[in-house]
Amino acid sequence: MTSAASGALPRTGSGDTSAARSGPFTGTLALLRLALRRDRVLIPVWLLAIGGSFASVAGSFASLYPTVADRAALAATTNANGSLRALYGPVLGDSAGALVSWRMGGFGAGLAAVMSLIVVVRHTREEEETGRQEMLSAAPVGRRAPLTAALLAAAVADLALAALVVLLLSAAGCGGPGAYALGLAVAGTGLLFAATAAVAAQLTGGARAAKGVTAAALGAAFVVKAAGDAASTGAFAALTRLSPFGWVENTRAYATERWWVLLLFAAGTAALLALASALAGRRDLGSGLFATRPGAASGRIATPYGLALRLQRGSLAGWTVSFAVVGLVFGRLADGAADLVGGNERTREIIARMGGAAGLTDAFLAAMAQMLGMVAALYVVSSALRPLAEESGGRAEPVLVAGAGRTAWTGGHLLIAFGGSVLVMGAGGLGLAAGYGHRLPAVLGAALVQLPAIWLLGGVAVLLYGAAPRIAAAASWGAAGFCLALGWIGPAVDLPQAVLDVSPYTHLPKLPGGDLRAAALIALTAVAAALVVAGLAALRRRDLRG
Repeated sequence: MTSAASGALPRTGSGDTSAARSGPFTGTLALLRLALRRDRVLIPVWLLAIGGSFASVAGSFASLYPTVADRAALAATTNANGSLRALYGPVLGDSAGALVSWRMGGFGAGLAAVMSLIVVVRHTREEEETGRQEMLSAAPVGRRAPLTAALLAAAVADLALAALVVLLLSAAGCGGPGAYALGLAVAGTGLLFAATAAVAAQLTGGARAAKGVTAAALGAAFVVKAAGDAASTGAFAALTRLSPFGWVENTRAYATERWWVLLLFAAGTAALLALASALAGRRDLGSGLFATRPGAASGRIATPYGLALRLQRGSLAGWTVSFAVVGLVFGRLADGAADLVGGNERTREIIARMGGAAGLTDAFLAAMAQMLGMVAALYVVSSALRPLAEESGGRAEPVLVAGAGRTAWTGGHLLIAFGGSVLVMGAGGLGLAAGYGHRLPAVLGAALVQLPAIWLLGGVAVLLYGAAPRIAAAASWGAAGFCLALGWIGPAVDLPQAVLDVSPYTHLPKLPGGDLRAAALIALTAVAAALVVAGLAALRRRDLRG
C-alpha cells in the first residue's frame, strides 16, 4: 500500500523540501494543459465524428420523412416493435428533432462514454505503465493531480461535444430546448463514464483491465436499458430508469423536456468521483487495489502463442459473446425490416446501397453483417496493436531476452488478432442466423465474407507498428474509424462512389442475395497478407521502444 496516502506522488530524486511544498492537487493545471496538448488531434476527431453523425442523421431524416404524417407513421411502427424499442428506445414525438433524439441519443451517448474512458485511462494508468508518470513526479505534482487532470480533460471534451451537438442541430433546423437537453444528456453520459473509468483505474492492475471493466459497465447499462424498453409498451419501465442510457431517453428531448433528469448524471458522477478520489490514496503507483496474480512460467504460457492467448483471451471472449448477442438482436429485426421501411423508396434505396439490391430482407441482413464487420475492425486493430502496448510498457524485452524471436513473439499476438476475428465474426453470424431463424449457411456466410476487409485493416495496423510505432496507434485507429464512418454515414449522405471505394468494405460482395465475387476477396486477402509481411520485416529492422 502506498506510503503517501496524501500529498505528492512518490518521486525519483526529489527531496523532502519540495514534497512539503506540494499539495494533493499541485500541478493539476499543468498536467491538464499537457493532456489537452497530447490529445489535440484525438479529441477533435472524436468530436467531429460524433457531432457529424448527429448532423448527418438530422439531414437524412429531414429528406426521408419530410411530413408529420411520415414521421408519425415511423414512430407508430417503431414503438410497436419490441426489438426496435430495445435497440433504439421509443420514439417520443413526430418532429424531426424527436427522430434524431430517438436514433442518436443512445448511440451518441455511448460514443461519448467511450471517448471519455479512453481519455481518462490514457492519462492515468497508461502514463503509469509507460513510466512517464514517474518522470513527471520528479516535478512538484500532487498525488491526485494526474487523476484530476485526466477527468478535467474528459470534461472539456464532453462539454465541447454538448456545445457542438447544439450548434449542429440548430444549423440543421432542430434547435431549441430539445437540442440543449439532448446535448447535455449526451455529455452527462460521457462524464458519468469518465468517473467510472477513474474508479476502474484505481481497482485494476493495468490500463487494459481498466478499459475492460469500464466497457463492461457500459455494456451492462445498455443491456439493462434494452431489457426495460423491450418489456415496456407505454411509459418507461423501472429497468430503463436504472440505466444511464435510460436517463438519456427520460430526458425526453423534443418531447416536453425533463430537465431534472440531468441531476441524475450530476449525482452519479459526483458519487463516483468521490469514490475514485478516496481509492486513489490507497494504492501504489503502477498497481491497482486488486493485485494481479503471477502465473507459472511453464506449460503453454511459456511459448509466445500461449502467452499471447493468456494475455488476450479475456478480450477475445468479451468480443465473441458481445457479437453473438448483438447478432441475435439484429437477426430478430430482420422480419420487421419491411414493416419499418414501408413504402419509403428513399429508405429502400439507402438500405440497398448498404446491403444489396436483392430482396429487402436480404439487403437488411447484408447491411447488418457489414455493420458487424466494420465494428470487428476495432477488435482486430486493438489486438494487432497489443505488441505495441507490451513493447511500450517494457514487458516485451524480458520475453525476447528469454529466447523468443521477434517474429514468433509478434506472430503469437497476430494469430489471436486475425484468427480471433474469425471467431468473433462467426459468433456474430451465428447470432444473426439464430435471431432471423432461417438460412443459417447464407447468413453465416454473409458475416464471414467480411473477414478480408477486417484483415486488411489489421494489416495496416501491423505495418504501422513495424515501420512507424510512434504514430501506429493513432493512425491505425484513424484508418478504422474512417472506414467505419464511410460505411455508416456515406450511403446515407450520398457520398461519391470514388470516396466510398476507399473503404475495403465497399468491395465485398453483398450477401445474402448478391453475387459472390471471389476475385475481390482474394485481392483483399492478398493485400492484407502483404501488409503483415511488410510490417514484420520492418519490425526486425528497428530498435525496440521502452
